[in-house]
This record gives sequence, C-alpha cells and structure tokens, in this order.
Amino acid sequence: MKKVIVSMLIMFSLIQVSNAAYLLIPMDEKQKNHLKAYGITFWVLQNKLEAQWLLNYRGGSFLIQYNNDVETECVVRGVSYETIADIKAQNILSEIALDEVNMDALKLEKAPKMAVYSPKDKLPWDDAVTMVLTYAEIPYDIVYDAEVVNGDLAKYDWLHLHHEDFTGQYGKFYAAYQNMAWYRSQVHNSEASALKLGFAKVSDLKLYVAQTIQNYVKNGGFLFAMCSATDSYDIALAASHVDIIESMFDGDHADAGMQDKLNYENTFAFKDFTLSKNPYEYEFSDIDATTSRKISEQQDFFTLFEFSAKWDPVPTMLCQNHESIIKGFMGQTTAYKKSLIKSEVLILGDNKVAGEARYIHGEFGKGTWTFYGGHDPEDYRHFVGDKPTDLDLHPNSPGYRLILNNVLFPAAKKKKLKT
Repeated sequence: MKKVIVSMLIMFSLIQVSNAAYLLIPMDEKQKNHLKAYGITFWVLQNKLEAQWLLNYRGGSFLIQYNNDVETECVVRGVSYETIADIKAQNILSEIALDEVNMDALKLEKAPKMAVYSPKDKLPWDDAVTMVLTYAEIPYDIVYDAEVVNGDLAKYDWLHLHHEDFTGQYGKFYAAYQNMAWYRSQVHNSEASALKLGFAKVSDLKLYVAQTIQNYVKNGGFLFAMCSATDSYDIALAASHVDIIESMFDGDHADAGMQDKLNYENTFAFKDFTLSKNPYEYEFSDIDATTSRKISEQQDFFTLFEFSAKWDPVPTMLCQNHESIIKGFMGQTTAYKKSLIKSEVLILGDNKVAGEARYIHGEFGKGTWTFYGGHDPEDYRHFVGDKPTDLDLHPNSPGYRLILNNVLFPAAKKKKLKT
C-alpha cells in the first residue's frame, strides 16, 4: 500500500511538471529573495528564453516560460517561484489586460550589455550598484576614463556612474582627507591619467567624459547614477569651459565670475543652482539637501509615485516594488531640492514635507537617465572606510530594488502610447 501511495505521489508530481507551462516569480511579500530574482530574470534573457514583466501584479512579478534549467537556478539561488499551467498564466494575462486595472505585461527582449564607470584602483568607499549587481549575479564590465575617451561606451546598453566627482575636485574631500594615503594616491593617479590621455587638467578630462556620456545617452544609452555622481555631473556640464575649482585642485585660481557663467541648458536635471565656492566645504552646490534638511533617521522616508502601467510603462517599471514607502538613506548627495529641478524632469519618489526629491528620471535624445539620491539603501549614514553592506542580510530591500528596476528597464519592449 505504501509503495502504491509513493508511486501515486511521484506520478502526480510528474503530471504537475508536465502541465507547468510557466514559472511565476512573485515579487510581493511571498518572495524570499527579491534581489536575486532580478538576477534569475537577467539569466533567462541571457539564455534567450521568454520572459515578461508583470507591472503592478504582485509587486512587479516575472512570468517565464517553463524550463527545467530556470527552475534549477531558482532553487540554487534561493528565489521563490510558482509553477503554473498555461491556462492559469493566460488568466493572469487576461486579468492584467483589463482596462480598469492598473497593470500591464511587458515582454523582456534581451539582456542589456552592462558597464560601470569606476576607477580601477580601490578607493575607501563602496558602491551600492556594483554590490547589488554582484549579489544578484548580473554581469557587468568596468570602464573608466581611458575607455570613455577611446569610444568604448558604444559597446554598452546601460551605464552606471560609480561614486564620482565630475568637477575635478576629488569629491571635495580635501579638508578632511588631504593627508590620507588614499587621497594622495587618487590625486596622483587622476593627474597622470589626464596627462596620458592628452588633457592638461583633471577637470578638463572629467568634462570631456561627462560630455561623452551625454552623447551616449543622446544616441540611445541608458544612464543610471547615484549620490554625488548625479549633481557633480550636471554641474560639470553647466560649467563647461568655466574654471570653478580652486588652486589646491588644479594649480590655479577659480574664475571669480563662475556663477554667472553657468549654462543650465546643458544639464539633464537641474537648474538655477548656486555653486559652493568654498573648497573646504563638503558640498558642490545647493542642489543637495544634505546639510539643510531637518529630518531624523526615524522620520526619513520617501514615497514612490504610482503611474499608469498601460499609459506610462517607463516610470511604472522604474517604481516596481513590494513597498511604496522607502526608508531614506544619506550620502554626499542625499536628496534634491525640488525648486532646482527642471520642470520636464519626472519625479519618481519624493518627501513632500521636506520639499525634496530622491528618485528622478528624464529623457535626452533617444536615451534616458535616472538619478537616485543617497549612497547605500541599507546603511543610513555610510562613512568613508565603513565596511560594505552584506546583502545576505537584506535580500528583500525595497531601496535596492529600485536600482535593479533600472537594470532590467533597457530589456523591456517599450509600448507606444495609445492615441
């Protein structure tokens, strides 16, 4: 009798597998590891298998054509999944297609080619994006100034800007760290690289890099940046060919009329900002709200906006999450003052009470850019030299999910707006 029951159970499980036409990777509270779930979906695309992103369905779940190897990967990586029959999958898609529900299904077409703009030498800070890409097992290449100057950006669909200072002021760490070995090494390596690449100053090289990245976006690239790589980038573009840095950074004095010579038309996101002229101040301009905000850690949150999945699929993709209220986190650039954001920029997440935006997005030419304020979504105040975050302790981080939304965003087939 016992053998008969075992045989029946085995037969029943085989029938279940044979009827399982799809794997549903839920992205709501049922998911054990949200971050690695993105890696599974990326792996599926790498292997040219079919996948759909179910916007606003159970936290932005993924529907994948059944494959034994995919199921094995889910088991190995600890990602929750459900095997479902074709008829159930079709019912889900029919529900999503209803006009009265704010959902949509987007086909994910191919795995984007990923690059991270980052220095080759180890610096005393880590980067949330490279950490989560590694944790999710999403492959990427490291590129830096030489690769940008040599035209390598054309090889990539998606580019992240690591913690960077595009103004040539070395992060404005001079006051606190000028005598540290890592700081002196950074200055030496940056100056040597600039000369080798044919630039008289580091600031000239960084401007060229910033403008090259802007052309990359204009030609269809997807750009994602966090922390000081966001405002320092726009400042560099606005200050094109204007000396805004003092002698300790480049050997000569800044232009006394620098503020009046800024061209805000050159920037992606920000307008009418005032530069910080003090070389000893750990701030680039008044774009950032870090020093002026009066919010305690316990009250520091921002809210994601809800968009129409069928009419506005791009911002909807970027905001997919199992939580709509995200705990805040600080950085050299923590949040953006709303009054200094261009009117055409789309705010994806904000703190209305504080009058600041944390997550913004825009189009430029054929491409897009997304800026995300703060340094590490799971370390409220990350200092130079602190240990990197252990993402095994935060597999369901909603703050890190926003980064990975941007990673998959280029893979989606964008639907034309209805007329």
